[in-house]
Amino acid sequence: MSATLRDMTRADLPAVLAMEEELFAPDTWTSAMYRDELARTDTRHYLVAEDDAGTVVGYAGLIAYPEEAHIATIGVTAAAQGQGIGALLLDTLLAEADTRSQVVLLEVRADNEVAQGLYRRRGFTEIGRRRGYYQPSGTDAVVMSRELAHG
Repeated sequence: MSATLRDMTRADLPAVLAMEEELFAPDTWTSAMYRDELARTDTRHYLVAEDDAGTVVGYAGLIAYPEEAHIATIGVTAAAQGQGIGALLLDTLLAEADTRSQVVLLEVRADNEVAQGLYRRRGFTEIGRRRGYYQPSGTDAVVMSRELAHG
């Protein structure tokens, strides 16, 4: 499956929220959280991935400040996982982050080894843990960091 990336809009929120429920329940973001993020265009960069039929199959978001950037969220519907869409979303966000910040941080569920492997392959290293970070499940987060290499 090929995917095309574009900026996320409010019209994408029903599809994004359905994926949130599928992928991250009970620790989902709300519609209000996404609306707030989409309104902050100066420091936020949110994308969706569409399949050939125009269906939203993935999404991702970046929060970027001059001193550091954060991968805020990334998700790909289960039916489209394993096809490189998550890596495409991540690589696109990292390219944007590298124009804005020296360091990129993220939190990932401690029980999500697949995502941690992707992040490690993109140069992230574990720098800590946040106990009970994901609510309401209480799942721990692995905190990872990637520094921009200047050569």
